[in-house]
Amino acid sequence: MIYSLILSNTNSIENAKLIANTLVKDKLAACVNIIPQIKSIYFWNNEITEDDEYLMVIKTKKELFENVKNKIVELHPYEVPEIISFDITNGEKNYLDWIENCTK
Repeated sequence: MIYSLILSNTNSIENAKLIANTLVKDKLAACVNIIPQIKSIYFWNNEITEDDEYLMVIKTKKELFENVKNKIVELHPYEVPEIISFDITNGEKNYLDWIENCTK
């Protein structure tokens, strides 16, 4: 089994909690960490933009990426939400088993 971390930012703690709770409730993620008050500086609409955001670190199975992505897009307020996945190449066996058991 291959596991992954998915990163996604959003503009409010309420939206981050909505996405996190939905992913865990629907067994699309075993855990979502919400890191508050990150500063994002990015290029959008031909200008440099700066915003405070909330970073979600989502732990799941790689095979669930499309489902997770679709759910984030459904619940996310941004026109183009960040949704980036990284494979977990190593991890503590019991923790990876826990991800396996908490996701569908």
